[in-house]
Amino acid sequence: MSKQCFASALITVSLFAAPAMAEVNLTAETAGPGGATHLAPSHLTEVVGTQGIANIQLAEGQTLTNSIQNVAEGKTDIASAPHILPFLMSRGVGPYGKLGKDKGAELASNLRSIYPYTLGIFFLYAYDAKGMEGWDDIEGKVIFNGPPRGGALNNARTMIELITGLKDGEGYEGIQTNWGQAAATIGGGEPDAVVLPELFPNTRISTIGSSGKLTAWSMPKDVYESDAMQKYMKAPGSASSEIPIAQLQKTMGENWTFVSEDDTFRALATIGGDVVHKDMDEELVYELVSAYVATLDDLKAKAPFGSTVNYDNPSWGMCGNNPMKYHKGAVRAWEDAGYDIPDCAEDQS
Repeated sequence: MSKQCFASALITVSLFAAPAMAEVNLTAETAGPGGATHLAPSHLTEVVGTQGIANIQLAEGQTLTNSIQNVAEGKTDIASAPHILPFLMSRGVGPYGKLGKDKGAELASNLRSIYPYTLGIFFLYAYDAKGMEGWDDIEGKVIFNGPPRGGALNNARTMIELITGLKDGEGYEGIQTNWGQAAATIGGGEPDAVVLPELFPNTRISTIGSSGKLTAWSMPKDVYESDAMQKYMKAPGSASSEIPIAQLQKTMGENWTFVSEDDTFRALATIGGDVVHKDMDEELVYELVSAYVATLDDLKAKAPFGSTVNYDNPSWGMCGNNPMKYHKGAVRAWEDAGYDIPDCAEDQS
């Protein structure tokens, strides 16, 4: 090959290779499809790939307790994180008991948030055919309250006890199945009522709603405003939730009735957000989050629950007892887009 031909070939190869070399390859882990936790990183993957910012290899259906540890250890770039998990990791307890307090705290200090979302909202609901009359009617009933173990079951049991004074196995019979069997169990009619974290709507709620008319009950206002409940809802990974009844009714359709003392539906929300390692390049995080924030309307339009899960509320559940802070690149992106990040949620290191 002549020098001229070789030079031309080299230029051609360089031109075609340059875009690929300019792109960043990242890995991400999230839960299975159907919820806000999955939709957020899948949307991020789409928009940053389309804009040539990064190629993200997204692994779905992961165990998130492992996923955030992978990020903390530098093995994965992005992971979906219920905010209770970094809190437990920082103390070396629960699923991170084997790490111990010191190692857990060290790993948790590596995690930084980039954007928020609601994992689920806990409330009481039942098929109208069951004849339930609300929270005061739980005693002696069979209540589906979650999977056999984990945070959802603990939250449901605690909520019922704080609202009614009843304990699982004493004042009522709690039953549990794995998440994949929940819709079939509820639709099969075994429980009299349900207390689970749901979205308005998620796949499970839509399936259940297609089988008959249901009623959902807001947390009683006096209980919601009590010191005990307010303290509980400020725990890491939790927040108080208030949604207009009219909005819920419009979103959920005629098969659902929402009951409250007024026009507001009150409940306990569990919260989280996607996290990265604190050492991820600040400019890269800025570009990722800027692309995400700029397309929030598209994100919210991708699912019926999109407008009710606080995708556009970066203050959601931050500060207080929540140890999570935003990555500096994420703070810049949100604030440049006109959002306010409270000082207590910023990385001051």
